[in-house]
Amino acid sequence: MKKRIITISREFGSGGRTIGRQLAERLGVHCYDKELIEKLAEQTGLAQKYIEEQGEYAPSMNRFSYAFVGRGVNGLSVSDYLWNEQRKKIQELAEKEPCVIVGRCADYILRERKDVFNIFIHAPQSERAKRIVEVYGETDTEPIKRLREKDKKRAINYKYYTEREWGRADNYHLTLDSSVFGIEGCVNLILRVLDEIKEK
Repeated sequence: MKKRIITISREFGSGGRTIGRQLAERLGVHCYDKELIEKLAEQTGLAQKYIEEQGEYAPSMNRFSYAFVGRGVNGLSVSDYLWNEQRKKIQELAEKEPCVIVGRCADYILRERKDVFNIFIHAPQSERAKRIVEVYGETDTEPIKRLREKDKKRAINYKYYTEREWGRADNYHLTLDSSVFGIEGCVNLILRVLDEIKEK
């Protein structure tokens, strides 16, 4: 069956976002990453910066971090509200058109669809640390510490809203080490796999 929707989950600094964008260009479809954040900001009235952080990362590295967030009279936190809106928007986009969706638990949100292909991009910490300095520049925090914090918060967020382990191979159809294949190599491999699936 042809896969209309490609989801890209990724470790911080692995180049997953770039792979998603290049893949979408080669497929001639939209890539929803920053664009998804913009759409959610318009829809919810929340700041783009807040959505960028809270839509994919837990409030802290503590696995109980969601237990301490404020909740309204309906029992929902702002994070819960954002999760619900994000889920609805991702489902709406998948229904509307073929596309590539980067992050935001899209692999889980679209798990019931048969036309979705889920990919996880990873790489060794040393390679990712080098990449984040090249792409995002130096900060006061050591690159390895930045990686661990980002990945830990992403894993907690994923676990909280999906009850699944982020990065587990059985959540995805394909996992790729971008340090072995490179950005372009990953894109080429994904396209070859998609062509093989289409022929079946």
